[in-house]
Amino acid sequence: MKLADNKATMSFSNGAPSVEMPIYQGSVGPDVIDIRKLYAQTGMFTYDPGFLSTASCQSAITYIDGDKGELLYRGYPIEQLAVNCDFMETCHLLLYGNLPNASAKADFTKRVSNHTMVNEQMQFFLRGFRRDAHPMAIMTGLVGALSAFYHDSTDITNPEHREISAIRLIAKLPTLVAMAYKYSAGQPYMYPKNNLSYAGNFMHMMFATPCEDYVVNPVIERAIDRIFILHADHEQNASTSTVRLCGSSGTNPFAAIAAGVACLWGPAHGGANEACLNMLEDIQKMGGISKVGEFMNQVKDKNSGVKLMGFGHRVYKNYDPRAKLMQETCKEVLAALGLENDPLFKLAMALEKIALEDDYFVQRKLYPNVDFYSGIVQRAIGIPVGLFTAVFALARTVGWIAQLNEMIGDPEYKIGRPRQLFTGSVRREVLPIAQR
Repeated sequence: MKLADNKATMSFSNGAPSVEMPIYQGSVGPDVIDIRKLYAQTGMFTYDPGFLSTASCQSAITYIDGDKGELLYRGYPIEQLAVNCDFMETCHLLLYGNLPNASAKADFTKRVSNHTMVNEQMQFFLRGFRRDAHPMAIMTGLVGALSAFYHDSTDITNPEHREISAIRLIAKLPTLVAMAYKYSAGQPYMYPKNNLSYAGNFMHMMFATPCEDYVVNPVIERAIDRIFILHADHEQNASTSTVRLCGSSGTNPFAAIAAGVACLWGPAHGGANEACLNMLEDIQKMGGISKVGEFMNQVKDKNSGVKLMGFGHRVYKNYDPRAKLMQETCKEVLAALGLENDPLFKLAMALEKIALEDDYFVQRKLYPNVDFYSGIVQRAIGIPVGLFTAVFALARTVGWIAQLNEMIGDPEYKIGRPRQLFTGSVRREVLPIAQR
């Protein structure tokens, strides 16, 4: 960042002296006002619930322009990455700042492949969970437990430890998600096959069984890979901010990522695609497409309590660029599986048509987001609804790691410590119990 030519001046109506604050410019996007000395100069804090107007850090990883509907990883548009690159190239880009050439990609892929297995004792750890436990409950425990199995990479201040823990996390998350699925399904775990691609290996661990050969469908493989790319990072969202805040205390990388997994679990964040598919299935039970109009009228009625899931976004005020790519993938997958007439997809198209044409939704810019289509794709592939958010966590892990590494390498970073506007009781004295 660079210092802007102008400064911000804060004046007060009570006659207190004005305060000048520096303004910094990024390479793109809004300028920021540096308020770090505000409390020292005025005795006041700023008030910003949800941190919606606060830049908590400087970052060179991901940029979003919500008004344009633009998402860039290290400067590259998501549309180009999703079409021209695979997930391993995207991981390399997010972690190291550049797209790899052929030899660098082969080297990086080999390093990841060498760490795909997990300690055998993780299987016994899994047995402590109920078979019907939510996959995200299991994943929160499994990711945190990695720090108990890999003591040699838990020093977050050591660059070599962060490097090996990054590779381990990227490599082992597909194995852990597949193990969580197999455990809940009562099927035997399938070991990784390192001759397969990252996405192909995940599919094999998910859907193969020891009793017959499993052949990876290339259309599905590419769809899984695209889901991973589209979810790899998304700037300073709730889970990423959680990982940064957790990591700022100096905790180990596995614990910081486990905190991100826990945050992602929320239905307003990573659980949105699960909520979206549940919504479609509820409409289907109501009567399907014939009930879409009735459902949308309920959505418009503020008193109904009915929410439209999979539309609109906290940041995007235009069409989510990931949604367009996911829609293409959705059509390809359904065609490859002979599910073009899938009732939920037809239902989704009917919902989208109304949302894009009805003034109520157009004025509020409630465009379909990536969750709207990714749930349909995953369901068609055979991934259970409860596992959707775990797949999201798998994909987002590389972004969390990149953000965590960037924070640790930032000379300005400090342990996170937000302030508050206190509205509780003023000082009071404790009375003896007989006088209360």
